[in-house]
Amino acid sequence: MTITLYGIPNCDTVKKARTWLAAQQQEFAFHDFKKQGLSREIVAGWLQHLSRDVLVNRKGTTWRALPDERKAAIVDDDAAIALMLENPSVIKRPVLDKDGAYAVGFSDAQYQQIFNK
Repeated sequence: MTITLYGIPNCDTVKKARTWLAAQQQEFAFHDFKKQGLSREIVAGWLQHLSRDVLVNRKGTTWRALPDERKAAIVDDDAAIALMLENPSVIKRPVLDKDGAYAVGFSDAQYQQIFNK
């Protein structure tokens, strides 16, 4: 089983997910996309399994700080990819990749369901 958790270390939701995975003794790789960056291939891969409306956090401060024209330009996956690569903080966190199955965000119930399959 291969598990990668994408996010930024100081995000509270990412911290909760990392703590949960450690408590369940799940080995995982953590990818800090602020320090390690993101490639177009990674984000495009996410979009094969998740909608851009799930990945782009429209409630966060990064989104709210964008000019209205920039927000309005997110009309397809290519525009969403460009935005996420330009502003990784706009991505809802964490993104969990468990053997090619993806989930966004964290809740105990959500992770229980993912890992008890």
